[in-house]
Amino acid sequence: MAEKITPYKDSALGKKEQVEQMFDTISGNYDNLNRVISFGIDIKWRKKVLKIVSDKKPKIILDIATGTGDLAILMAQTNAEKIIGLDISSGMLEVGKKKIAAKNLTQTIDMVVGDSENLPFGDNHFDAITVAFGVRNFENLEKGLSEILRVLKPNGVFVILETSVPEKPLYRQGYSFYTKNILPLIGKLFSKDNSAYGYLSESAAAFPHGEVLNNILRKIGFISVVAMPQTFGVATIYSASKK
Repeated sequence: MAEKITPYKDSALGKKEQVEQMFDTISGNYDNLNRVISFGIDIKWRKKVLKIVSDKKPKIILDIATGTGDLAILMAQTNAEKIIGLDISSGMLEVGKKKIAAKNLTQTIDMVVGDSENLPFGDNHFDAITVAFGVRNFENLEKGLSEILRVLKPNGVFVILETSVPEKPLYRQGYSFYTKNILPLIGKLFSKDNSAYGYLSESAAAFPHGEVLNNILRKIGFISVVAMPQTFGVATIYSASKK
């Protein structure tokens, strides 16, 4: 990322520590706020990720930046033997554990505190790896992607769901107005952390998307890289594999 966007402008902490602090703070309201911000469309996007992963019939799945576990829980529909949700924020994971227990999925899904840039797993370990709205929070994007490549099995599937900026001028203008003005306002109304949703909109606008991110994935060593814009381009699903 050309510009380093962090949640707290005046903090002496690094981006990784700031992101952890931010998500711990907003964890209690995160799910409801996400539904409001995306008008519920993010559920449709996640189901498309599920379809891509399900087609590979994975036995073991890693969901990075799992947050409160929405995507990890959805991945249970793949009938995978084990799903691991990893996140740097223990606050988000605690919310996720309650959701998993309520759905009787504790035998299938493990929630683990961990750093996406230093994954605590061996090489060639996972059949599928997913990241939903998390790669833009990596402190070092290429290091995080390299770690993902390392722990992904050959012929495994890696799927990213991330915000992006629409290409068409009219949609881009509407998206820019919404993310700069409406999204932070909603965040302030719902959240104790006034900086959090300002950061989320800023980081979304600055993060590389489309063919730029495709090329970064190829540079790291991923193959079969495909970008699939969603809903006028406000989000993109990326699919990639490993030799």
